[in-house]
Amino acid sequence: MDFQEGEILYIDKPYRWTSFDVVNKVRWLLCKRLGVKKLKVGHAGTLDPLATGVMIVCTGRATKRIDELQAHTKEYVATLRLGATTPSFDLEHPIDAYYPTDHITREQVESTLRQFLGRIEQIPPTYSAVKVDGKRAYDLARKEKEVELKPKVLVIDEIELVDCCLKEDRSEIPPSERSDTSSFILHSSLPSLPRTAMRNKAFLTSPSMPDDATSYPSITLRVVCSKGTYIRALARDIGKALGSGAHLTALRRTRVGDVRVEDCLSMEAFPEWLENMVTKEPQQPNDAMTQ
Repeated sequence: MDFQEGEILYIDKPYRWTSFDVVNKVRWLLCKRLGVKKLKVGHAGTLDPLATGVMIVCTGRATKRIDELQAHTKEYVATLRLGATTPSFDLEHPIDAYYPTDHITREQVESTLRQFLGRIEQIPPTYSAVKVDGKRAYDLARKEKEVELKPKVLVIDEIELVDCCLKEDRSEIPPSERSDTSSFILHSSLPSLPRTAMRNKAFLTSPSMPDDATSYPSITLRVVCSKGTYIRALARDIGKALGSGAHLTALRRTRVGDVRVEDCLSMEAFPEWLENMVTKEPQQPNDAMTQ
């Protein structure tokens, strides 16, 4: 394998690693193993630190393909906690507000998901890498400065309701069987549009924790979407559309184009794999790890 000439690696990003952490670690290991001081390494699509899953890492001249690889369709599995929000709409920040959830039914969840199929508009989260006047939105947000982001047009091809654990379900289903909820799959035929971040009109109760906050409901979704989709923003908007609030408690990117998470190499296994690939040249590369 010729990492300097250019290779494409499939990595399963670990939890709490930034995308740059992965790139820096891969670069350091490659430079050390190859005995070089510099090597061009980049990734084709950022993943939030609290997300895991498929990251495509390019080396050498293969970095010229990053834009092409970023354009591929993505698939995610996301778990949303309903009835509460955080400033970042994931677990990076503590809950800042609670909302009612007693009115939410499975039927309402299914009908709400249909609203998000096709071509939609989405306002990125304030805590995101989107640039505002040359500065990252998350940097401005951390300095408690006002951040106004413009909606972006994107495409949601599919939404599958993998699991739905509402209060009505808890009273009927034993805890050991709650993950057996039948799936509900939606496919987009496209042309829907207006779906910006709706204002939550009257459902905010207070930042104080309700008595039963620990039993707040959740839903798990499989989402197939275009480049530029923020699943955290999708969680925010689904919560609002349900007349409540929501934030991510788990996110895993399971596919980028034809590359599935099963094809990826963990960062723990990467050093040994690299050792084998370099010492066994000119053996053919493992197709599950590179292309």
